[in-house]
Amino acid sequence: MILQGKRVALPSAPVVHQQFETHAKTTPDAVAVVRAGRQVTYAELDMRANRFAHFLAARGHGRGAKVGVCLDYSIDMLVAILGTLKAGAAYVPLDPAYPEARLRLLLGQVPALALIVASPATARSVESAAVDVIDLEQLSGHLAALPATAPAVTVTGDDICYAVFTSGSTGTPKLTAVRHEGWFNLMNWLTLEYGLHSGSNNLVVSAFGFDLSQRALMTPLFCGATQYLMASRNFDAMMAYRILTEHDIRVVHCASSTLYVLVDWEKARGGDALARLDYVLFGGEALKAERLTDWARREGNTCTLLHQYGVAECTDVATSYDLAGYRAGEQDIAPVGRPAYNTDIHLLDEQSHGVATGEYGEICIAGAGVGAGYLGGTGPENEKFTTIEVDGTPRRLYRTGDRGYATESGELVVTGRMDAQVKVRGMRIDPTDIERALGRLAGVREAAVAVVHTDSGEAELAAFIVPAADDLTEDDVRTRLSRTLPRNMVPAKFVNIRRLPLSPHGKVDRAALTDALKKQYAGSGTTA
Repeated sequence: MILQGKRVALPSAPVVHQQFETHAKTTPDAVAVVRAGRQVTYAELDMRANRFAHFLAARGHGRGAKVGVCLDYSIDMLVAILGTLKAGAAYVPLDPAYPEARLRLLLGQVPALALIVASPATARSVESAAVDVIDLEQLSGHLAALPATAPAVTVTGDDICYAVFTSGSTGTPKLTAVRHEGWFNLMNWLTLEYGLHSGSNNLVVSAFGFDLSQRALMTPLFCGATQYLMASRNFDAMMAYRILTEHDIRVVHCASSTLYVLVDWEKARGGDALARLDYVLFGGEALKAERLTDWARREGNTCTLLHQYGVAECTDVATSYDLAGYRAGEQDIAPVGRPAYNTDIHLLDEQSHGVATGEYGEICIAGAGVGAGYLGGTGPENEKFTTIEVDGTPRRLYRTGDRGYATESGELVVTGRMDAQVKVRGMRIDPTDIERALGRLAGVREAAVAVVHTDSGEAELAAFIVPAADDLTEDDVRTRLSRTLPRNMVPAKFVNIRRLPLSPHGKVDRAALTDALKKQYAGSGTTA
């Protein structure tokens, strides 16, 4: 089964920063970035980025070089990113919100890192690096003497624009590289398909290290809009909602769990800033549609919710679905929709043969968005980038390890990971199936399921429940869950918690959940 995206011609050199440069020439006085009341125009941002590009070029850090960026969200961050691209190099996000030990691990995975851009507030996090760590503010005098025009550097669609860390299927950090053509194709699709324009102002709400944040940062500059940045290293729902309320934000990109938090914030305060957006583009984890249904259908809500699917290895987004078309009674799982421009979705069996409509298969992505692979990697994960023949023509694709099927109407449905099943008492179980069943129970606002181990080392399932009102009792939840799930899928433990913890990327933090369970049982023993 192959789902084919619309074919749209790209420029001969589909280079992301050149689209920004076009806006800097045609609308130089338009506001490009706003942070904490300070704003920078397209012309000013372009000149500052040009000077940094010349700085890199003078040090020999041009095409093929990798520049680490360890900065809080700031104007300097965008100067560093755009300047790196203009020099022909690729940037590597080094999230200052990560623990120093985690950053040391990541730094060891970057082959031939040229230098790192940091600030006094973030430099300590990367002081272990064996390369120069520079501060743009301290270099301001030197940079001011460099040319404000773009350097004469030839950049092609095949060149790498950024490389982001992903855990991959092994749990070990892998640095996956994205090409300019794929990134350009993604933002060109978003711009044309959804009519993004100079008024499509964006607010970044996800952590810098997240693959989703790369397109969230650049898409407004790609279409000539204004990028708003929060003056906070970690996601702050109160600050985010205040900015949505006070400014003309039209677009937000985020993980599903981050969207739930924003929706809850709006519902609790009776506001409408989120409901007045043009788009929220979200995904990254299994959707709990019941968390959004009431809010999305309330009178006056004009926000289009785009449920999207993709992987960092293939430029983040491969498919998109307007959630307004989802009917919970007709489909158990909300689709993730149809492919982006110049993108194909292949559903393959274990022998790499296509499966039929409605049959389960591994989701594989082909087309412009397929990345350059894992940098410095030689292990089995690189084999996930492979080539198959389609109608006698070789096609490069990436095997995602995700499981899904195509509907009769040509929509992709993702059902979970091929390797997500866990073995509990000899039986293989997918925790996502249990989470969906819990989410349909009255009184359950949301839930997550994790595997924990007893003192004897035996694996058990634990359910973490955020109740809609009062705490739920163990017997009640267990009884109701047993009506829809076989006995072996009913968790051994149930824990009431106030909210599901989120990782810096805005997804459910399952490690924190297991820590919460230990605290619950070490303390009061309160269970559902």
